[in-house]
Amino acid sequence: MEFRPCIDLHDGKVKQIVGSTLGYTNQAVVENFISHHDASYYAQMFANDHLTGGHVIMLGPGNEEAALAALAAYPRGLQIGGGITADNAQRYIDAGASHVIVTSYIFHDGQLDLSRLEHLNQLIGKKHLVIDLSCKMRDGKWFVVTDKWTKFSNFEVNAKSIAYIEHFCDELLIHAVDVEGKKGGMQESLVRDLATWTSIPTTYAGGVRSIDDLKKFNELSNGKLHVTIGSALSIFGGDLPYTNVVKYCEKGGIM
Repeated sequence: MEFRPCIDLHDGKVKQIVGSTLGYTNQAVVENFISHHDASYYAQMFANDHLTGGHVIMLGPGNEEAALAALAAYPRGLQIGGGITADNAQRYIDAGASHVIVTSYIFHDGQLDLSRLEHLNQLIGKKHLVIDLSCKMRDGKWFVVTDKWTKFSNFEVNAKSIAYIEHFCDELLIHAVDVEGKKGGMQESLVRDLATWTSIPTTYAGGVRSIDDLKKFNELSNGKLHVTIGSALSIFGGDLPYTNVVKYCEKGGIM
């Protein structure tokens, strides 16, 4: 298990947001935290702590400058997502991203667009591609949701679909949409399933809020999955000391 840090950008600032509130015009975005530090500050922190595989997520327009500053501060140490397409993916790789992360670009009109996925794979190579399977439960099954997590696709997340999608990417990022940003605990059944289904590096995001949660996560996943934590971390206004998380994961889940 590795700790994969995150830098979420909204309106050019580092924030922690309840992601499920982003895609609606008739309700306010719920912001858990707005930092007075810029993105490069956090990128340098993660570099100093030798944390790899973290991600910068651009939540809407107006975040490119901040994102590029983070990549410049930690070249090849961060992945980037949010508005990634075949037209701009290589630019972010050239700017220092180790990988680009895609969801809505390859999942649109309710289904996986294989032609877009294959084209992107050919452009930048599998080794630079992370697929984000942000998912919600419906009728007892997990489905990818897109467009700022407002629309269900018909892509069910299960052992068969993950085995298929893994052929096109280097890593997976899985957001548990219903609990992400709420500091209310993880989706335990999803963690358990992902540990069984995945065979490539996979990072889980959503609801982890304490060292006890990390211990449970490690047990449920048999140490197989990586984890990212946002709103619960002290560096983002939460109660969970960032240094404790780094040390815990460095020691392989022993504290």
